[in-house]
Amino acid sequence: MLRMAEEADVPQILEIYAPYILTTTYSFEYEVPTLEEFEHRFRSVTAQFPWLVWEENGRVVGYAYGSAPFERAAYSWCAEASVYLRPEARGRGIGKKLYTALEKILTAQGYRTVYAIITSENTASAAFHRKMGYGFLAEFQNCGYKFGRWLGVIWMEKRLLSVENVRNFPTSCRGIGQNEQKFSDILDNLSLS
Repeated sequence: MLRMAEEADVPQILEIYAPYILTTTYSFEYEVPTLEEFEHRFRSVTAQFPWLVWEENGRVVGYAYGSAPFERAAYSWCAEASVYLRPEARGRGIGKKLYTALEKILTAQGYRTVYAIITSENTASAAFHRKMGYGFLAEFQNCGYKFGRWLGVIWMEKRLLSVENVRNFPTSCRGIGQNEQKFSDILDNLSLS
């Protein structure tokens, strides 16, 4: 089942994310955040952006969320997308469903461009993003250091809207959520269950 994440999901979300920090270069974090730190991060992100989970039999097996890739006001129509799955959830189309829903919500909010920031050696993620319609934008070589080696980062982008003259800043995810029918339609139409 695809649904909006709730704060009660944060321990399971952190459980999914922790191995990416400890055993891969896909996250540039060195240490797993405490539950308190991650709850704060969750609240900060969801004040504006959607955070979705994929749940099976009461267990969160994957999640995707949007966030701000830049801080300055002129960048307000840009979002960054991220997705993480448990190993048993990979290769089943769950990441695609999470991303499709995330992009539909970001579009409804008024975001124009979404970015993916990927460790260069994460070829599976780069391939996934290409299949999702993201194009190569830039590569920053040797900009991160983890596990005793220098790593590059690939930036990919996807246009969501072709708005030339904007009148309003993107609305918060909570604002979209107030239109329950529209929000339910997005999630219901993308559920695999």
